[in-house]
Amino acid sequence: MPRYNPAEIEPKWQMFWDTNATFRTPEFPDSEKLYVLDMFPYPSGDGLHVGHPEGYTATDITCRFERMRGKSVLHPMGFDSFGLPAEDYAIRTNTPPQVSTQNNIENFTRQLKMLGFSYDWGRQLATTDPDYYRWTQSIFLILYDTWYDTTLEKGRPISELPIPSDVVVEGEKAIAEYQADFRLAYLGEALVNWCPALGTVLANEEVVNGLSERGDHPVERRPLKQWMMRITAYADRLENDLADLDWSPGIKKLQQDWIGRSTGAEVDFFIATEEESGYAKWQQERAKKGFPRKPDEQVLRVYTTRPDTLFGATYMVISPEHPLREKLTSPEQASAVEAYCQQAAAKSDRERQEEKGKKTGVFSGAFAKNVVNSQEIPIWIADYVLAGYGTGAIMAVPAHDTRDFQFATTFDLPIVAVVDPGKKVEDQQAILKGEKCSSLEGTACQSGKYNGLSTDEMKTEIVSDLTKSGCGKKAVNYKLRDWLFSRQRFWGEPFPILHELDTDGNPTGIIRPVPEKDLPVLLPKLNDYKPHGKPEPPLNKATDWVEVELDGKRYKRETNTMPQWAGSCWYYLRFIDPRNSKALVDREKEKAWMPVDLYIGGAEHAVLHLLYARFWHKALFDRGILTTNEPFHRLVNQGMILGETEYYLPYEHSVTGEADSPKIYFSAEERGTKTEVHLEPVSEEEVEIKEGKPYKKGTDYLLVAKAEKMSKSRGNVINPDVIVKNYGADSLRLYEMFMGPLEATKPWSMAGVKGVRGFLDRVWRLIMDSDSETNKLHQSVVDSQPTEEQTRVLHKTIKIVTADTESLNFNTAISRMMEFVNFFTKADSRPISVLKPFVLLISPYAPHIAEELWEALGGKTTLAYEPWPTFDEKYLTESTVDIPVQINGKMRTKLSLSAEATVEEMELTARRDGKVASYLE
Repeated sequence: MPRYNPAEIEPKWQMFWDTNATFRTPEFPDSEKLYVLDMFPYPSGDGLHVGHPEGYTATDITCRFERMRGKSVLHPMGFDSFGLPAEDYAIRTNTPPQVSTQNNIENFTRQLKMLGFSYDWGRQLATTDPDYYRWTQSIFLILYDTWYDTTLEKGRPISELPIPSDVVVEGEKAIAEYQADFRLAYLGEALVNWCPALGTVLANEEVVNGLSERGDHPVERRPLKQWMMRITAYADRLENDLADLDWSPGIKKLQQDWIGRSTGAEVDFFIATEEESGYAKWQQERAKKGFPRKPDEQVLRVYTTRPDTLFGATYMVISPEHPLREKLTSPEQASAVEAYCQQAAAKSDRERQEEKGKKTGVFSGAFAKNVVNSQEIPIWIADYVLAGYGTGAIMAVPAHDTRDFQFATTFDLPIVAVVDPGKKVEDQQAILKGEKCSSLEGTACQSGKYNGLSTDEMKTEIVSDLTKSGCGKKAVNYKLRDWLFSRQRFWGEPFPILHELDTDGNPTGIIRPVPEKDLPVLLPKLNDYKPHGKPEPPLNKATDWVEVELDGKRYKRETNTMPQWAGSCWYYLRFIDPRNSKALVDREKEKAWMPVDLYIGGAEHAVLHLLYARFWHKALFDRGILTTNEPFHRLVNQGMILGETEYYLPYEHSVTGEADSPKIYFSAEERGTKTEVHLEPVSEEEVEIKEGKPYKKGTDYLLVAKAEKMSKSRGNVINPDVIVKNYGADSLRLYEMFMGPLEATKPWSMAGVKGVRGFLDRVWRLIMDSDSETNKLHQSVVDSQPTEEQTRVLHKTIKIVTADTESLNFNTAISRMMEFVNFFTKADSRPISVLKPFVLLISPYAPHIAEELWEALGGKTTLAYEPWPTFDEKYLTESTVDIPVQINGKMRTKLSLSAEATVEEMELTARRDGKVASYLE
């Protein structure tokens, strides 16, 4: 094999690594540990495209580099294999999802091995393995058994929850209901996307603009009993502990914004009745008893960040899903309310929040009493208020809230300004008259005894007064909502929960966890996967599986399944101890390997996955199962690789607008002056790059360059199998790291792949004789001492490549290695003592060619654990310097002198130089 042939080299070394378990990780680190992790991939039926390996290559380079520096490296791989695609495929083809999922995993594994990643394949796992989801179910039971103690700020066993004496007196069921209000995993009512035409519940991602993605059928929102996770209990810790993590400021900000902590007040508004005495009695009782943990049915509780504007509340709004909606709706308004709520049910929460312009709503027919002035105000129903935010009800202050102002203007409701923004505000008078809305802080006005107080002063005083009266209290709220944890799907982890039935087969409301010894609860086999046409989980069709008897009582299994997020919440722990049948992870092994030192993945998981995983981890830490408080110490999000760049020529039609009229093209100067732009595709051969910008060849027409996200629908997906077949895996790896900074978004370029392959050809020819018919070293490769200049080039290269690899600046490390190759390609001799360190430097990036060259240079086995080359500072400074010599303002020559030469020595040497001497004669 005289020429570089990846098709022979790469399978050879992949088989070697596999056969010899080269990258097997010890059970416990035997040196400084490094845990490097890729974000859990979903094994889609389409396999990898070239965008996927970018992050995997980055982690692999780091792992190979650090193994050579003596660290014990844990670098595992597995599959997040529950999910909608397998379920949809089962519905279409009646293929069991277990079968299609396993086929996809095998294809993904083949492709990953084809790229030479140094994973410890002995630790491979999939979330669909019963041995894995047995422990996912176990974690759920731990969360079900945990409540959050706000005093100690930690999760504790539910058995340690103090139960009020009046609840104890009521008996076991009352105690269970009280505990449910504190459990981290609990049953609550939540909205689902029900599609009557398809006869199934849809996930949020399957609904587009109120219609099903499949078939464009209307989708409505319906409340169903759902399992929830009380992630809000950990909101403060999730936010505060970000400070200790080595994450980018941008990702931290995303998480902080998603948590959305705000301080304000919870306030109860009395629902007005005909009996005025009822309100007075309520106020008296409140002052005695204080603010109750849960509001009763005669009040509407709201959360507000601006309690200083309470005197400006002129109406109230509840969400269409509010539990008191039916009670509040008067007979006269019943039909209008029902029609409006059906309309609102067809919109997603995002659509309801993003709608601009006029607000929609309907009057409920009921009124409430404003707690600060006893004024009666109407209660409206509107979809701009969400059931999941705050309490699902707001006090509307149209003078100081934009959405409330729009609503009040639409329905001609009173607008009362209660905050004077001050004379410096241009629209002060219009604001005070209620003609304009202002959310600015200022001085209280039209607010009774609080007039003249600053916004901050009034907030403090009014909250204090509300607390004394028992009608309100200081409160913290979060944009973060409790995590909806149920899915009405058949391809997901079954819940280990049993619902007790009475003798007639009806639920009693008593919940019983499946005993640990009976885990896992396996998924039942279904005869078919078609929707059954009811807004309830499809696992109800498995009648033989659903009902069970335990200790002489009948139970019905929970038939919702867990979301795909469940398995990816804790997989990093199972990688540490994947075959443990007694615990989800051995505590000593977890202590030895955690936290994950480097976590690389896409920015699309910057919020939900990371929040969910951190929440579970903290709960398990509180319960003493884990020794670490956070799972991921350092996080890096790789940029997206886009499809190839396409070029377009912008033009407009002539003013006649006729179809056959001539096109008027835009020159670089004209760009931006036209209002209507059409884009005409331009082939790559017609593109000319001038001063870094693309032009149509031979013209001054500046082109539009576009590169879009890879997707099947756009037809721009590039299969890595094709790249590996034509250029080799090392070329793919090296090109993806050479495209630009790891975090940057970059367009794919086949010309770039060819260029990198050319570089690897030069690396090969640097060492191997390409003209020979057998493998032998190039004639310039010698076993001799390098020159001083060659030594300096080597040591500079080692220093730069080491620093850049350490800091994940892979593109600049590759650039330096290219300079090294260019320098030594021109050299008459290439000492082995210089080439061997270079092969080690390039090995994390292009491991297959490096292994082959290492063997050719005399290596007896894999270089995977060879010591990483080191540099000597003394070779990093030049021993000689070039000194320019000027005579009469013009440079006449350069002198090569010692870097330590004195001025006198420089002058003496210059005078002796022939060129200089001729000018001095």
